This record gives sequence, C-alpha cells and structure tokens, in this order.
Amino acid sequence: MNKNPANFVPLTPISFLHRTADVYGQNTSVIYENRIYTWSESRERCVRIASSLNSHGVMPGDTVSVLAFNTPEMFESHFSIPMAGAVLNSINVRLDAGTIAHILNDSNAKILLVDRELFEVASDALSISSSNPKVVLINDVFAESKPNVTENTIEYESLVENGDPSFKWQKPDDEWQPLSLNYTSGTTGQPKGVVYHHRGSYLMSMGTVIGWELPNHPVYLYSVPMFHCNGWGHAWTMAAVAGTVICLRAFSPEKVFDLLDRHKVTHFGGAPIMLNMLANAPKKIQKTFDREIKVMTAGAPPPAKVLESMMSLGFNVMHVYGLTETYGHILQAAPQTSWLSETPAGLAKLSSRQGVRFPMTEDVSVLDQETGEHVPPDGKTIGEIVIRCNTCMMGYLNNPQATKEVFADDWFHSGDLAVIHNDGYIQIKDRSKDIIISGGENISSVEVENVLYQHPSVGEAAVVAMPDETWGEVPCAFVELKSDQLVSENELIDFCKQNMATFKRPKKVVFGPLPKTATGKIQKHELRASVKDSGGV
Repeated sequence: MNKNPANFVPLTPISFLHRTADVYGQNTSVIYENRIYTWSESRERCVRIASSLNSHGVMPGDTVSVLAFNTPEMFESHFSIPMAGAVLNSINVRLDAGTIAHILNDSNAKILLVDRELFEVASDALSISSSNPKVVLINDVFAESKPNVTENTIEYESLVENGDPSFKWQKPDDEWQPLSLNYTSGTTGQPKGVVYHHRGSYLMSMGTVIGWELPNHPVYLYSVPMFHCNGWGHAWTMAAVAGTVICLRAFSPEKVFDLLDRHKVTHFGGAPIMLNMLANAPKKIQKTFDREIKVMTAGAPPPAKVLESMMSLGFNVMHVYGLTETYGHILQAAPQTSWLSETPAGLAKLSSRQGVRFPMTEDVSVLDQETGEHVPPDGKTIGEIVIRCNTCMMGYLNNPQATKEVFADDWFHSGDLAVIHNDGYIQIKDRSKDIIISGGENISSVEVENVLYQHPSVGEAAVVAMPDETWGEVPCAFVELKSDQLVSENELIDFCKQNMATFKRPKKVVFGPLPKTATGKIQKHELRASVKDSGGV
C-alpha cells in the first residue's frame, strides 16, 4: 500500500482560504477602516497577486519579504506569496535599517513589499544591502508619514489589477516545503532565520481551533503583529473557521475598545503589555462588555494582577507560551473546572503559568540540564523546557551549526528554565539566555552591550532585564567607564538610540565597577539581583 494522490495530499494552510471561499464566499473576510472584503474577493485578490509575483520573476522557493503593519496587504501576503510558490518573510516593523539589510541579504529576497510609512527605513536598508529586490509599495492612505517615493517602485494594487484571476496557484509538492521565514534575534545581535513548513502551519491552525475552542465565524481583532511568528498563525486559523478579521494598523487602547465594541469582536490576542495598557487605560475610554471576549496572550509571563484586571472588564484571558522556533504557542494555561472555586486573584495566578501542551503539540518536557532526566513535578526543581512536535522549525536558514545545537539529543532546546507543578502545569522561572522580553519583543543583551562598547568612554558594560510596570521588562545597562572619561546617562542612551532600533536602547544606566569572578567574568546574576531587589534601579 503506497501513498498516491487519492490518499495523500500535502497539508498546507493555503487550502483553508479556498475551502472558505467556496463555502462562505459572501461572508466578510477582512475589515480595515473603510475597506471591506468578502472571502471570495480575498481569494481572487490573492490569486491575482500570486500571478503578478510570478510575472515579476518570483520562482518557487524564492523569498518575498514584507515590511508592513496589520493591514489587508499583510493579511493577503500570508496566502498570495505561498500561492506563488514563494516563501513569506514578514519583517518586524520596529527594526533598524542595518538589521533589515541583514535580513534581506540572508534571505536573498527577490521582492520587498513595504508600507509607505516604512519606505524611508526600507530605503536606508536597501542602500547598505547587497541584495537588490524589486520594491512594491503599499500605499495606505492611513499611513502617518508619506515620504517621497522613488519612481522605480511597483504599486501593490497594480499586482491585483494586472494579475490573472484564473492563475493556477502553486500547491506544495511536499508538506515539508518551506512556507515562511521569520527572524529572531536569539542571544546574539545577529538575527537567525527560522524556517516554517506547510505541514507545521496547517497543524498549528488546527491546534489553535481546538485549544482556543474557536467556533465558526468568529470576529477576530488582529492586534497581534503579523510579523510575530506570522501573527501566531491566526491569519490561516481565521481562514479555517471562516472568521472576520478586523485589521489594526497601530495599537492604542482607545482604538481597541472602539473596534471591540463597533464590530462585536469575539476574539483577539496580544502581548501582556497590550493587556496592561487596556487594563490601565483612563476610565473615560475603557469599556466593559456583557458578552465574553476571548483573549490570547503571549510573549512574556503576564503579571497575575493584569489578568485579574482584564477579567474584571469581561475578558476571558488564556495565557499561552511558545517561541518563534515553534510557530508560536505550544503550551496553554488551559482552565480547569476546579479553578472556578478560586478567588479572582487565585484564578489569575493559576492562569499566569505557561501551562500544558496544545492539542497539536506532541511533547513538552522539563529536563535537568546536567543529567537530561525529567524533573519531578514538585514546583521547585528547575530544568530546561524541551520540545518535540510537528510545529518545530525546519532549522535556521544558512546556520547549520546553530540548528545542530538547538536540536541536540533529539529535542528542541528552548533555553527557558522552568518547573512543573503537581498538576502537570509548567511555569517559567528564569532564562538561560540573556534575552530581555520588552512588550513582547525580544531584545538581545549582547547586542545592546556591543553598541555600548562602541562608545569611546565605555570600558566595560553589562545589560540585564529591569522590571517595568508598562513594558514588563526593559534593558538596564551597568557601565564601568574608562579612566579619566566622563559621559552622562542621557548621552549613552542617546548614543544607543543612534546606533540601534530605538526600542532596544537601555532605559537606565548605572555607573560603577562591575562585579566579577576571580577569572574576570562579569557576574550578571548579581546585577539582576540588584535590579530585582530594588524593583528597578
């Protein structure tokens, strides 16, 4: 008995779009300000765009990069680019030109779709990049700034107008075929390209439907940036359940409350920083709801107090955990019936744990880093979170050594340190990587340190996470100046702003001798302790 086209069809999340357009073609697919599309219209637009990409030289396996906000164009790119046989590379809109240039080079991007508001940073990136992609302009009328655009760009809407609606879209020959490419900074300043395959993204969508108990036709506010693990795969998930996607270009509490109310939103997601902003918004713009609105949060461990505040507004918040390398969430703080007897504070505390595996996740364990044995479920013994599932990345693009290291002993090693409680729920306690998670964004302490070392007055520097009420964590720099050198805190922070993405700059600089071991290694644990004990220096 062998596989054949009748009994084995490669899985791809692109099939969700076609099924929903066939069955629910007149249902609303996307709403963005004054633009509304049906699922039938969305499919035709995506097919036309795929056709145009091919006519502009995009071949199967090529990379098409997108630097854009959560607009219909970014949503469509999750279908149109794979339908052209290409690999979708959605780029973080907050990155600096140097990092964007590295991504374009590493991915060998053939085409770059860019929002007009981001055209200036994209142009700066292209000026220092060795790649030479064709530039497609997303000319959104709601862009805050509209810099001059060079004539050798292609208008996004021309891809739609000039595309062939009868184009035969590319189905993957193999479900292991690359679907998308997402970059994560990891523990170094040089981003690594994480490759997803069609099979994994299909299964992620199916797991989300079950794990989040999604009904048919939800109304989903896309507040998760679509450059984050492809927006947690929710573009494909909403296509699977024929939902209506409300696009959110820029997050603000007032805008979110307005959209939740106006469109009768049933589901949305976001990092804990977003929930914190909603929970602490001025009373005059806050709204409470007599219907249940389900919220998925991830990106950093959410404070229990924030979850408690969100619940008081009528939101049912589910905390999930994952990494870019796992297509997003693979653990969920799945609620238990027994939790209903808990106080709001007790319920929030239980819900703030990383949780148990999603339906599509085969195995998530916590192993002793020395012995490789499973730690006991006592809530005290710390080990590393390791993962085996179909939603683990294919590997790091152009980086076989890093791929080999992270897949050691046939596990994916997360680098996150955690305990398992006696009910089987996992909870992160620390990170073995020096990553700072600020508002859901990963910031490499090494990258910040490298910039600080570029300043002529800096002798030694160490950067650690500092608690912050708004962002969860922010970088705090400890600096030992060279002898006879003087520089102010503001001068160093400004120096960092000029040499890296603004959100990565240290928010606090502490001057003085750095604690070191006998061999001269900086003792970061002491710096972390001093920051933690003071609640922020």
